[in-house]
Amino acid sequence: MSPRPPPRSCDTFVALPPAAAGGRVVFGKNSDRPAEEVQEVVHVPAAAHPPGAALECTYIKIEQVEKTHAVVLSRPSWLWGAEMGANEHGVCIGNEAVWGREEVGDGEALLGMDLVRLGLERADTAEKALTVIVDLLEKYGQGGNCMESHMAFTYYNSFLIADRKEAWVLETSGKYWAAEKVEGGVRNISNQLSITTKIDREHPQLKEYAKSKGWWDGEKEFDFAATYSYVNTARMTTCSGRFCEGYKLLNKHKGSITSEIMMEILRDKESGINMEGGFMTTGSMVSVLPQQPHLPCIHYFTGTPDPARSVFKPFIFVPNITQLLKTSSPTFGHNDPVKKQPRFQSKPDRRHELYKKHESAAVVMEAIEGKGKEMLKEIQELEKRKISEMESILQNGCLDINKVVNLFSQCVEEELKIYS
Repeated sequence: MSPRPPPRSCDTFVALPPAAAGGRVVFGKNSDRPAEEVQEVVHVPAAAHPPGAALECTYIKIEQVEKTHAVVLSRPSWLWGAEMGANEHGVCIGNEAVWGREEVGDGEALLGMDLVRLGLERADTAEKALTVIVDLLEKYGQGGNCMESHMAFTYYNSFLIADRKEAWVLETSGKYWAAEKVEGGVRNISNQLSITTKIDREHPQLKEYAKSKGWWDGEKEFDFAATYSYVNTARMTTCSGRFCEGYKLLNKHKGSITSEIMMEILRDKESGINMEGGFMTTGSMVSVLPQQPHLPCIHYFTGTPDPARSVFKPFIFVPNITQLLKTSSPTFGHNDPVKKQPRFQSKPDRRHELYKKHESAAVVMEAIEGKGKEMLKEIQELEKRKISEMESILQNGCLDINKVVNLFSQCVEEELKIYS
């Protein structure tokens, strides 16, 4: 009998023309994490680094590169990497927990979330980000506790990587991997391997390793998900589960997918995509990547749990963006329990200002019918206004840098005003 992984994961989606409207690529992700975990939204500017510099990731140090790109990240506030994010070149990445036949070790290496950030910081196209991730995977491996707890929660990773022109699905098992290019239509990933026989890039020993383990006879057509996991790939898009539900929702809107449709999909509770319970959706992201290079990419982040009661706030890369203070968690330096050995002996309060105010507001929205309804209506109207303003920028091709430099932070202030 095949082992059942824990029911914890995320969902990442992409729609490319002609499935997406207006000649744009639309990317979306829900980050499903422990319910009490704080997700922050941070901007890290581009930087140059001295030769031979070292980079401290969540658990291990690796070699730094000469130049890193500006990134905006949504991440669990206790770690270095990110659940999802984008860079100044319009590359977006989200990752998922996956399990399969290969046992996950308990050694510390790069987290999948570290690889998300590293791909964004080091690559200016989706395929280059894929190459960055697989090269680092080969050199340093993946592993380590993915939860701020002395209870171990470990997994391998899959990634959905998109830019203005194309998307790639990258799925891993230990150091082995397969990648599928997405050039049109829709694609989603969830907490299972999903690449079957369309493999556009692969680890050089992918098939040989499967043969050596007795997972593949070398005769029948090679199916990555069926070989490296227990997935019945023939029923993958028809059985129950979030992968299938996400696939159905994308296909339902095929041809007209916009940022608003993607937000609607991420808010869907019936499908389980907007997750509730001990593991819940703690942060969400939607990005609009116009194919015309002169138009800006627009990235929306909630920075708060439950997208149905959150505001997707827009962010555009321009020079001189200041730190996103109201969505940045406090830092604890070398005193952080994540950095001390043994790790995770205590858990500090990592809530940022928006998280705290939203936490109180969510109680009101749930419990007080009249006031709660009014508050929900106000945040929905705020979001609609912002989407309309962003659409105007994309339609007119006119970007006032001075107006958008504090775009995300100003929207946070407007949201905080509603909560107070």
